[in-house]
Amino acid sequence: MTPDRPAVRAVLEFYAEAGVDGVVGETPVNRFADATSAPPAPRSRPGAPAVAPVMRSAPNVPPAPDIAAVNARDAVQNIATLDELRAALDRFEGCALRATATQLVFADGNPQARVMLVGEAPGRDEDIEGLPFVGRSGKLLDRMLAAIGLDRTQVYIANIIPWRPPGNRTPTPQESQICLPFLRKQIELVDPDILVCLGGPSATTLLGIKDGITKTRGRWFKYDTGKREIRAMPTFHPAFLLRSPLQKRLAWRDFLAVRKALDG
Repeated sequence: MTPDRPAVRAVLEFYAEAGVDGVVGETPVNRFADATSAPPAPRSRPGAPAVAPVMRSAPNVPPAPDIAAVNARDAVQNIATLDELRAALDRFEGCALRATATQLVFADGNPQARVMLVGEAPGRDEDIEGLPFVGRSGKLLDRMLAAIGLDRTQVYIANIIPWRPPGNRTPTPQESQICLPFLRKQIELVDPDILVCLGGPSATTLLGIKDGITKTRGRWFKYDTGKREIRAMPTFHPAFLLRSPLQKRLAWRDFLAVRKALDG
């Protein structure tokens, strides 16, 4: 029977969007098993030379979330530049997401910008290119910025989580707390005048907001960078706006408020 090529392609594209990037066998493998343990040696014919078992090395198992968060705070204490911060993140093994992501997605834009935007986590396109907001939501964000006379050379963009969660799932609160010390240090080093939280998870993590993004978007809050207090505004994430285009009018008001604050 000839396979339905369009159907096969559609299935493969679905798997790729869901984060599937490898083929596994029918038998489950415990990849966190002790590296010294080995699978049983394969049977051989009488008189044939013995076949040595294949030894598999186990990946580094991240510490418990509370210990990982402490390690993250310790890791950023003496960091003075963004390059040092990126290097520290490259070395950090406290977040299990780095094991499933293609690469670290650190930031994009101008570190001297007056506006810093913080999203949630990289998606598939960001994981491939190593830059935040380069997929469909990134293109919408670029248009939103252009509407108030800004582009990526005039803003700085980052995420709470610098590694893509499998299947683009929402990061867990534990994952956000583990990565938060790095993001706080990143905001401190950039020291923007305005912080824009893109989406509920960003607003909750950075501003402690509990009422939800719909109730809090468009309002000004204060964020302590460690050096001074700056103005911060939650607004809708571009990915949400792609699913709910009628809400773009509200996001437009929020971005106009940001423009007014910059000009004030």
